[in-house]
Amino acid sequence: MKGNKAFQFRMYPDDEQKTMFAKTFGCVRFVYNKMLEDRIDHYQKTGKNRKTTPAKYKEEFPFLKEVDSLALANGQMNLETAYGNFYRGKGKIGFPKFKSKHRDKDSYTTDWVNGNIAVADGWIRLPKVGRVKIKQHREIPDGYRLKSCTVARTPDRKYYVSVLYEYEDQIPEHKAESATGLDFSMKELYIDSLGNSPEYPKPYRKAQEKLAREQRKLSKCKRKSNNYYKQRVKVAKIHRKVANQRKDFLHKQSRQITNAYDAVCIEDLNMKAMSQALNFGKTVADNGWGMFVAFLGYKLEEAGKKLVKVDKWFPSSKTCSVCGRKKDDLELSERVYVCECGNILDRDVNAAINIRKEGMRILGMA
Repeated sequence: MKGNKAFQFRMYPDDEQKTMFAKTFGCVRFVYNKMLEDRIDHYQKTGKNRKTTPAKYKEEFPFLKEVDSLALANGQMNLETAYGNFYRGKGKIGFPKFKSKHRDKDSYTTDWVNGNIAVADGWIRLPKVGRVKIKQHREIPDGYRLKSCTVARTPDRKYYVSVLYEYEDQIPEHKAESATGLDFSMKELYIDSLGNSPEYPKPYRKAQEKLAREQRKLSKCKRKSNNYYKQRVKVAKIHRKVANQRKDFLHKQSRQITNAYDAVCIEDLNMKAMSQALNFGKTVADNGWGMFVAFLGYKLEEAGKKLVKVDKWFPSSKTCSVCGRKKDDLELSERVYVCECGNILDRDVNAAINIRKEGMRILGMA
């Protein structure tokens, strides 16, 4: 089986390399905007689409020759993707937009060609930049073939590189013998079919007071002043810490579940719609359920195990996990499920058991 895997490393560029990164970010943005502008003008004049390439602009704008040409080519591919998404989306996806110079995050992608990119011994070699020191927290497995890398500068002015590799691996098929059901919980992230739930740290809620204080300071700074940019970095660092805490917790939880079970059954929920309908936007975003499902999915796939998504309209909360009787008049405020058969169980645990049963039926394990 062929697959792709990305490794992200923190970079520590010197001042000269930072200048080259900034120049590349700017040139990629410039080429993207210029091609978009020319395509719009051409369509307004002729009614036809016209594709252009970065090479067209290099004579008129010589500074484009100073940066990695593959980064500019990827900027062109991003524009083509944006146009493709717009046409396929049939109005649901907006028309491509111009990229602002004042975005909080900058990035560019370059491809591996004839050994122009290499990772070894705590360094990465990049076109036009040279060797940049990285924090290499893991070794690249043998047989992995480098495809491309994406350089990014975060709002808190830290540099990262995401290196994409292609590999061929034989994934062992696990016979699904053990399974668990997970029911989404607003407070604990999830409750499993055994009644266990993680102690979710709620990083955003804990940092909310400090974040509000720093954002008030930012609002009082004069825009585009030195103090404004310094304070904006402080706010960005808090957001970065919250995001890292959330990702760390979700990675550990998804790894524990993957190691413990052969199949994991969950509901196929629309979290965006749920946050809007129930007015729980901050809580849903802080939980990161969508990110958790993504982590769980690829970890189970790499281990040859199964992630089963039960239909979101399946009445997991309203059905008794013992006798199967459905309780249509169950209110959201009722946190304990009481059935005529004598089953008295926490509402979320009852739902998790039903999700597990339905998932096992889908897999043919029931």
